[in-house]
Amino acid sequence: MPPVKLHVSTILNEYGKAQSELIGKTVVLTDGKAGTVENVWLDELHGLRISIKGYDGRLPVSTIKFEEN
Repeated sequence: MPPVKLHVSTILNEYGKAQSELIGKTVVLTDGKAGTVENVWLDELHGLRISIKGYDGRLPVSTIKFEEN
């Protein structure tokens, strides 16, 4: 497999893992927002973004402070 395709494949595999690990989980963010992750996006400028039930917008996944199983 060419190096570029290998890179893309690795990124998409990790994205899929992040989706399955985060969607439906209760999280608390560093700014105090808390709720259930509804969706995960791969943003070309900011990396992974999440939406939380009850809040508008897409938030950086890096702001997750605590994840509950």
